[in-house]
Parts: sequence; structure tokens; C-alpha cells
Amino acid sequence: MKRRVLNFYRHNWYFVGGIIFVVLSFFMGFWGSLFSPIQVILIFSFMAMLAHQVEEYGYPGGFPTVTNLMVMGEKDIPDRYPLNANQCMISNTLLTYLFYIAAISFPDLIWLGLAQVGLGLFQVLAHGIAVPVRIKRLYNPGLATALFLFLPIGIYYIWYVTINHIASPGDFVPGIFATLGAVVFLFLLPIILLRSKQSKYPFSESEMGRSAGQRF
Repeated sequence: MKRRVLNFYRHNWYFVGGIIFVVLSFFMGFWGSLFSPIQVILIFSFMAMLAHQVEEYGYPGGFPTVTNLMVMGEKDIPDRYPLNANQCMISNTLLTYLFYIAAISFPDLIWLGLAQVGLGLFQVLAHGIAVPVRIKRLYNPGLATALFLFLPIGIYYIWYVTINHIASPGDFVPGIFATLGAVVFLFLLPIILLRSKQSKYPFSESEMGRSAGQRF
């Protein structure tokens, strides 16, 4: 039973994240005043990540196909290498959720908040420049939420902590390094450690064949 539940979650965690997004939308609408202004911004940043993951893997989806087949050039087993379903679940839920929640829980650590929104701004560079150049297509799964959610939220957070003299110059340098560290530990390192051509956790046919992947 536990194995079936875990396997279901492994291939549907992004839809579960979408449900969390909806719940948070109502919660913030009714009880958002319980949080400080910085926490509100960081919660919206977390919600942006949840929406981003739905765009990548759920609807329109196709991120595994675009990444493994087109970006990484894996022709033989793009359903499980180098990204596989288990690694993506671990990276995007266990690790990423903890990172985002930590910044929300400790809003006075401005460098950590900068790293949180900085990770979103990194997604803008990845989906807006790096991936389009590689696949020679403008749209790729995750681009819309990167441009319309991560970008304005990140800019607003930086503006808010600067204009209100909350951030010091000493916060920005560790914030940049923490952003780079987050990219490495949340995404790159799990790929390196968990990639295997014999992986038992391939993406499902629906995950590989969703509309965004089929267009490429």
C-alpha cells in the first residue's frame, strides 16, 4: 500500500503542489495579515514555485522530454536519464519545499530571502535564455511562470528590502552565493548523484508525451 501511494506521488507530486497553491491562495486571501510583509512576499514566491512546477511537469508539461532529449541530448532512454521521476520528486518537493519554507520561517535572515527569490530569478535566466538558445525554440515548460511570477516577485522583494533599509550590502553577497548554492544542492547535485541509465524510476508515457513535449 505504501509503495503504491509513494509511486502515485512520484508521478503526481506537481499536481499535489497545484492543490497546495490553491489552498494557499485562499489562506493568504483570508489570513495573509497574520504574516509580516516580507513573509507575504516569500510565501507568494513559494506559490510561484508551485505554479512553476505544474507548468513544467503537469500542464502543459513536457519538461522531462525537453530536458533529457533536447537539452541533454539523450536519445536512447530519455524517459529516465539523466532526469528520472524519483530524482525530480526529491529535488522539487523534499529539498525545494524545505528551502522555501526555511526562508519564510526566518524572514529576518534577509540573505536567505534573497537566495529564495534569487532562485526564481535564476529560473528566468534558465528558461528565458539558456534553454531557448539550446533547443532553438522560444517557449519551454516553465517559461511563463518564470517571466510572470518569479521575475516580478523577485524584483519586488529586492526593491522592498532596499527601499525600507532592511537589507545591508552584507546581505546581498551571501545572498548571491546562497542562490548559487541552492541551484547546486537542490537541482544539480541530486541529478549527479541519482542519475542512472538503469534507473527503476522512468517518467510515465503521459509525463513524456504531454503537450509541451509533443510540440518539440
